[in-house]
Amino acid sequence: MTKVSVQRFKNSMLSTGYFKWHPLSMILPLIFVATLFSSSANAFSPDWTEDARLPESGSRNNIYELKGDEFKKVNRAGKIHASNYPVTVTGALLPFEATRRVVEADTKNPIRRWIYNIGRKSLGFKSMDDMYKWVGLNDFNEEDATGIFKIPYPNDEKPDYPMGATFMKRFGETGLTFSCTTCHSTRMFGKTVFGLNNKRPRANEFFLMGQKHVPKLLPGFFKVGAKATKGETQMYREARKNIMAIGAVAPKVLGLDSSLAQVALSLSKRNQDAYATYNKKLQKNPRPNALEHFVADSKPGVWWNLKYKTRWLRDGSIVSGNPIYTNFLWNEIGRGTDLKKLENWMKENDQVVKELTAAVFATEAPKWSDFFPAEAIDLPAAKRGQKHFKKSCAKCHGNYDKTWDLPGAEELSLAEQITTSRVVYPKKTKVKDVGTDPNRWMGMQHFAEDLNRLAISKWMKTKVVPQKGYVPPPLVGVFARYPYFHNNSAPSLCDVLSKPKDRTVIFYQGPADDPETDYDSECVGYPTGRDIPKKWYEEKEAKFDTRKPGLSNSGHYKMFTNEDGTEKYSPAEKKELIMFLKTL
Repeated sequence: MTKVSVQRFKNSMLSTGYFKWHPLSMILPLIFVATLFSSSANAFSPDWTEDARLPESGSRNNIYELKGDEFKKVNRAGKIHASNYPVTVTGALLPFEATRRVVEADTKNPIRRWIYNIGRKSLGFKSMDDMYKWVGLNDFNEEDATGIFKIPYPNDEKPDYPMGATFMKRFGETGLTFSCTTCHSTRMFGKTVFGLNNKRPRANEFFLMGQKHVPKLLPGFFKVGAKATKGETQMYREARKNIMAIGAVAPKVLGLDSSLAQVALSLSKRNQDAYATYNKKLQKNPRPNALEHFVADSKPGVWWNLKYKTRWLRDGSIVSGNPIYTNFLWNEIGRGTDLKKLENWMKENDQVVKELTAAVFATEAPKWSDFFPAEAIDLPAAKRGQKHFKKSCAKCHGNYDKTWDLPGAEELSLAEQITTSRVVYPKKTKVKDVGTDPNRWMGMQHFAEDLNRLAISKWMKTKVVPQKGYVPPPLVGVFARYPYFHNNSAPSLCDVLSKPKDRTVIFYQGPADDPETDYDSECVGYPTGRDIPKKWYEEKEAKFDTRKPGLSNSGHYKMFTNEDGTEKYSPAEKKELIMFLKTL
């Protein structure tokens, strides 16, 4: 309880005459305050250190070990923060109404129409809905959604805008930015899955677009062209200043994220001091950084995996610290935010960070039966596949105890039998080099030192140590996480279980609209070859060519071969393994 809160409590008691009429009036408030401090001091604090280990339960689903209703309340609040970005000091905040006027307005004024047309041509949008769709935002689920698909609405009513669009007040006007669910949710066969990696995000390209066009448009022209108010013009001026401090590159293919490069290149435009302060000279001529050309793209991570791990990034290079702090720091470096302001915001909003952390760790994966009939699972084949998995995959990816192995399981429905009763992942997360494309882990060395020197990193107790290889992820909900590997280079599990030389070279990353045409349920993943929907060919960004730098589909195959190089499993046995993986 703060000093201000104590004084307010004391004043309240005085105003009600409490101190005047009760002899214990001076003692009881002290006991009350002491109780609050005691409760706060005894609150569970997660181990974010380099030596952290998973608890005996094997999961940190309830990361703060909250009780009953409190856990539900905090989890709900955290989900709202995820879809409604809470960092009020964020840098690149767009004046919403002014932006909407530029994108959508129809005016007879020839000068203003000319400005609008330039804006539309530069942006490529004819409406805000077009922009939301292009960025990759997903719709909120309906009010009658249940289970993991029940996603709370920011204001308790379903918004008329998609999940991820965030509106906040600044300078008396409404600003627009994008939240965590922009990259950490996706639409799959009519349902938005909270925490699943977005298969078609363009957040990085959006900031690249801003970096390209905004500096050219002076605030005065913006004010006239967008009919901007004083507050909107001030917001634009601030965003323009911060965008000058952003460095960004577009991912090489739709479905990947280039945040590594965006953070590194943004830091190269700032001073190398404790708070990476602004430097106008560096904004025009940044320090050279290899990530300007070196491809280190990767797919966004799934949130439900965090509960099973002690390392956060795909390469395991963040060896300590709360991942939500890291997420905010990287986001805001990539949005040109003043890091001193960000640090102050974090210190003043500890509860917000805890709520979002709790929600992310509590996120649950979808099940096969959420989208497909349970009867599509051949139970005897899946049980045989379980044996193959334990032989070749469990050492790195963990064990998955199945309900079908429990006493009396035969009395349960098939949907119940195929569920996972417990995940047993290594107590301390490991990093392995299994020969997959090395660019992502190699890229970390190009700005780790810049991150570690920051005062905010030291306050967060976040430490970056470049690794060699990647974290073998838990495989919960793996059927929904296609395409596979850190760089999306394997379109399906059939490719993962094939020799690298036999894997698909070119495929397309389309939307997950129709389970009959947009998903290969036998191979689990994207359809390839002649099965690719014709409309997908029209989207050049979605074409994935594994021959390009950073997009290689190499490695991850020794575990499927014997010492003499022969195959461990026949084609039929690989199908059994895939059948088992569908149930995770």
